Amino acid sequence: MLLTITTTRPPATDLGYLLHKHPDKCQSFDLSFGYAHVFYPEATNRCCTAALLLDVDPIGMVRNRRGPKGDRGTLDQYVNDRPYVASSFLSVAIARVYGTALGGRCKDRPELINRSLPLEVRIAVLPCRGGETVLRSLFEPLGYEIESHRHTLDAKFSDWGESPYYTVALRATRPLKELLAHLYVLIPVLDNDKHYWVGDDEVEKLLRFGAGWLAGHPAREQITQRYLKHQPSLARQAIARMISEESPDIDILDEAFDRQEETVEETISLNEQRLGTVLSVLESSGAGRILDLGCGEGKLLRELVKDKRFTEIVGLDVSHRALERASHRLKLDRLPAVQRERIKLVHGSLMYRDRRLEGFDAATVVEVIEHLDPPRLASFERVLFEFARPGLVVVTTPNREYNVMWETLPAGSLRHQDHRFEWTRDEFQTWAAGIGDRFGYGVRFLPVGREDATVGSPTQMGVFSRVV
Repeated sequence: MLLTITTTRPPATDLGYLLHKHPDKCQSFDLSFGYAHVFYPEATNRCCTAALLLDVDPIGMVRNRRGPKGDRGTLDQYVNDRPYVASSFLSVAIARVYGTALGGRCKDRPELINRSLPLEVRIAVLPCRGGETVLRSLFEPLGYEIESHRHTLDAKFSDWGESPYYTVALRATRPLKELLAHLYVLIPVLDNDKHYWVGDDEVEKLLRFGAGWLAGHPAREQITQRYLKHQPSLARQAIARMISEESPDIDILDEAFDRQEETVEETISLNEQRLGTVLSVLESSGAGRILDLGCGEGKLLRELVKDKRFTEIVGLDVSHRALERASHRLKLDRLPAVQRERIKLVHGSLMYRDRRLEGFDAATVVEVIEHLDPPRLASFERVLFEFARPGLVVVTTPNREYNVMWETLPAGSLRHQDHRFEWTRDEFQTWAAGIGDRFGYGVRFLPVGREDATVGSPTQMGVFSRVV
């Protein structure tokens, strides 16, 4: 893969000072996945071009690398486009080879650091997952002029269609450090993949190299999600640190992911069936004081408040934005005083003991537990079943076995990008039985939605009754 940077501002060879690479030398750098070579095809007073050529070792890429569940032999490790296209490999090379310029340092000519230069970047083969529209949506708001040429999959077989690969030229007048930061972040965003594990340290990199431009970018959410490899918890953390604490945009990803899950399930109105089943269980139990944990935007709360048998209703959620939407849905500011006294919204976490949750007849946990990291389930279990200890607990969660019934859901995918897991029926029942044994609850299981003889129902429900 090849990246060139050209400037035409005399003396153009100042580019060598900024990159900390002498125009008269060809330099090579040993990387964990191959070699990076830097050379100058042209270096005159009027025009200077620095080329970064990345030579990826395809065997080194997979050496000692295990696939899913320890599988060493997956074919896609060996047959792929990684050695030939711009990707996160190139971002790593930029940070390693051009790290001084990327960090805004120039010992010999510090006055060049913040100087705007006419720059042109050419990337030989750049994957654009989503096409030229995505390419332009990322770079045009930053002031780049874009020239792109899309490649066919195979000139001999035109019916195969166009590929996602482009040769791209970007032109702008700006400090070199800004251009390198844009490339470092946006190349893997366009590729929509990374070759290494993405964790908390990637949030720090995104915030460091996105400083000054990412927070106000119109594609901020898309950039953040793709850069962090579609890990919603990391994306929320990054966005929360970019914007002010008062801004409601912190929950934009929640809304987008919720719409995705609703789209998957809408064909059978599963949400209505789920709420109806929960209400039926609560009504038959005789419970009067109800606690809805992870209440979201208040869909269940709205149904509960219609029934006068429920004398006290409390909805708890960790998201301020969700509670605002719930308040709007419930029209709390317009409810008669008698009804308004029956319902309350509180902000809180399911991970910490909260005395406000104690003393209720029943608690509902509707499509919540699958959003928790498995190591944190133990904390949730103690908060609800040991400390709050309501007489009845209704828990619903997706049945993973049923996912094959939805044609719109790719094989192996979960229904919601924020789900940390989805349990089979056996896994859910094993978990529920353990809860009952440890905390003194009996449990029965109910199907929710149309039940298939082989894979069961789309939602599974556990009804926990406290043993006196």
